Amino acid sequence: MNKFFSITIFLGLILSNFSCAQDLKPLDNEVENSIITDEINYEMELVFEDENIIWAIEFFEDNSILATIKSGSLFHYKNGNKTEIKGLPEIYLRGQGGLLDIALHPNFKENKWLYLSYASEDAGEKGGNTTIARAKLIENSLLDLEVLYKAAPNTRKGQHFGGRLEFDNDNYLYFSVGDRGNRDVYPQDITLDGGKIYRINDDGTIPDDNPFYNTPNSKKAIYSFGHRNPQGMFKHPITGKIWTNEHGPRGGDEINIIKKGKNYGWPKITYGINYSGTTITKKKSLPNMEQPLYYWLPSIAPSCFEYISSDIYPNWNGSLLAGALVFKYVERIGLKDNKVISRSKIAEDLGRPRDIKQGNDGYIYVSIEGKGIYKILPKK
Repeated sequence: MNKFFSITIFLGLILSNFSCAQDLKPLDNEVENSIITDEINYEMELVFEDENIIWAIEFFEDNSILATIKSGSLFHYKNGNKTEIKGLPEIYLRGQGGLLDIALHPNFKENKWLYLSYASEDAGEKGGNTTIARAKLIENSLLDLEVLYKAAPNTRKGQHFGGRLEFDNDNYLYFSVGDRGNRDVYPQDITLDGGKIYRINDDGTIPDDNPFYNTPNSKKAIYSFGHRNPQGMFKHPITGKIWTNEHGPRGGDEINIIKKGKNYGWPKITYGINYSGTTITKKKSLPNMEQPLYYWLPSIAPSCFEYISSDIYPNWNGSLLAGALVFKYVERIGLKDNKVISRSKIAEDLGRPRDIKQGNDGYIYVSIEGKGIYKILPKK
């Protein structure tokens, strides 16, 4: 093998691994998948500046913002002031793990319950895993904290914690746990945590109509399985269904509507390949495995997910918004009859979007790593 050829291969491997979830040539029948237009009728207003990674945002009734800092802090942003919330549990900070999502109980005004997802470790064990807890948010402190669910086993791997939280119309709490970097073991085995969407009652007990509640040795909180790393989740305001987006490998990020007891296929079926360029599987479909509503080629590395129900933005009502970590923009996804008909870019090159939410005032807010929280304003 000559020197030039060796160097070419070496550089190619470096670029393949560096790209992680970067560009792939679309399949012949998926060329339209990568057609993205530019949005021009909006402006970005910095609401709160923060140099940390704001992983999640949530809105109080007065539209002030509660925000998690991945490294392990919780802040309340209101009227230009930033107040730290005390009483957080100990956070296991490793790789993609840290303090993750937050959700207010649907009856928060009365009961003051705040729900958190975060990575935690256990005494005497190496590593950590995704944990779901709740606490009373009284003034600027968390009180009566209780762990509702802890994924097992702990691992020192730093990837795929999942961690998104969402309540449905019946006050069930859904949350995600990624495959934790062990794709060949966890996602397809319902006796193990990882690679799943879960459903629990608001007090952490498990509904007896969960799909595997009566299955021997199963993790009874599981609602669906065969997932890779769902990092975006919302409740559809019209249907009440839980929607997710999830990180694929290189290619094959997905949008899924979560259905009870269904298998979403990972890693038995996928539209992606390994980051190195090698094949995971040639199978795109198998019996009794769900197809995604949509998949991205090339990958965008989706981080967050929201449905627009506001009339503030002309022609955006009914669209989806997803954060594109790898390309550093927010993607607006136009839908018709649950089919993707358009894609467009918002906030291009501003930074990596971590969370996106429609506020109680009808405006869209997005947290950008190392920058802070922005408000999307339509141009007049």
